[in-house]
Amino acid sequence: MVYCIKCGTKNPDDAKSCAKCGAQFYASGENTRKRMENECFGIPRGGAVVGLAFGVIILLWGLIWFSQQMGWLDEKVSVWPFAVILFGTLIMIGAFFGLRRRH
Repeated sequence: MVYCIKCGTKNPDDAKSCAKCGAQFYASGENTRKRMENECFGIPRGGAVVGLAFGVIILLWGLIWFSQQMGWLDEKVSVWPFAVILFGTLIMIGAFFGLRRRH
């Protein structure tokens, strides 16, 4: 049952407006579905996750570069393999969430 936020009357689930006062109902499920379809990598809050991934890549790059400058790490070590692993992981997590939503 859908309750009218204006008068509190019970209405059928498929009602577009209140039977008593005529207030319009808005389908929040459709808005939620559209929002989820637009998420990055299919992950909830995917944009934040991608931002976090870029931050981690930049942090790793800086740490590796600093370690190389200090002589603690060989100059041949690169941050890009870590970046590839991170983005591959994001894609796999997105696929998992996508499959989970369908079932």
